[in-house]
Amino acid sequence: MSRPVPMCPIRPGEPCTLCQAYVSGPEDCQTVRLVMEDDELRAELAVKRREYRERRASGRR
Repeated sequence: MSRPVPMCPIRPGEPCTLCQAYVSGPEDCQTVRLVMEDDELRAELAVKRREYRERRASGRR
């Protein structure tokens, strides 16, 4: 049985690629932590997530 691939919280629709050294997934990614702790970045991420959901709902990727 294969393990589920964790999704990147800051790149909607993309898997976590472990793009930083010494991380095991999104849960200990410093980039994710920095985005989530910054109000402006978190607001921009919310916009990108909403746009992603709208594209998926309309059948576009």
